[in-house]
Amino acid sequence: MKAIVFYITLPILYLISILPFGLLYLLSDFLYFIIYSLIGYRKKIVVTNLRNSFPQKTEKEIQKIAREFYHFFCDWILEMIKSITISKEESMKRCRLTSTQILEDFAKQHKHLIYVMGHMGNFEYGGPEMEFNTPYKLYVIYKPQANKHFDNLIKKKRTRFGTGVIPMASVYRDMIKMREDSKLNATVFITDQTPLPSNAYWTTFLNQETPIFRGTETIAKKLNYPVIFLSTKRTKRGFYEMTPELLCENPKDTSPGELSEIHTKRLEQDILEQPEIWLWSHRRWKHKKPD
Repeated sequence: MKAIVFYITLPILYLISILPFGLLYLLSDFLYFIIYSLIGYRKKIVVTNLRNSFPQKTEKEIQKIAREFYHFFCDWILEMIKSITISKEESMKRCRLTSTQILEDFAKQHKHLIYVMGHMGNFEYGGPEMEFNTPYKLYVIYKPQANKHFDNLIKKKRTRFGTGVIPMASVYRDMIKMREDSKLNATVFITDQTPLPSNAYWTTFLNQETPIFRGTETIAKKLNYPVIFLSTKRTKRGFYEMTPELLCENPKDTSPGELSEIHTKRLEQDILEQPEIWLWSHRRWKHKKPD
């Protein structure tokens, strides 16, 4: 059954993927009408998340951010599909690094890196730019999909320009193996997902008690790789820029929870500046802090 669903869906995905961007965004506008106005996909979750995160904002302001988010969300869905066939040159044009100096400085010291970021903007478009315009081979962590056909498609999409993928379950083992590689590598950790509450580091994020995965901090401290935050902005529709910022050069010297606190607060800063391009439909606060 899963194979049948995949092979029915695949031609539709490729047909959308080869559309020029002008038509793609017209389709996105129509998708917005379906998802936001007709279906109201996760609208209650989005609005609740926004109200709790911005208690100082009026209901009119909350609804405005919600509409802007859904416009972006529909763009993001179709941009993800577009990345199946997008060219390297087009992808690099649409997501640029504002500077590579800090990466070049660490490359001279022959240091592997850890990148941290959140679900801001179209983080997938940044792969070719990070792969071809920095001294580092890029690795992304992924959670294997239940449908192996879609899982293979996603891996193929993410690796077509040279980016490596690491299964979530073997991140530390694989990073240990790569430690002695002659080619410098940088591994991306998406740090705003939701862990089990009993195993998490808890902090205040967007005015709410929030669990944070300890794995990023734990691995960074064990390997003592410099931690770089990738600040992501949308400059206009379909175009993004990333700015690498050093968060911590020697994680092993930090106190427990310090690194988790730093990268969470830095992500919060980006969200406050451009809230509409963060993934509000995610059930980020479904867990309560244990007593």
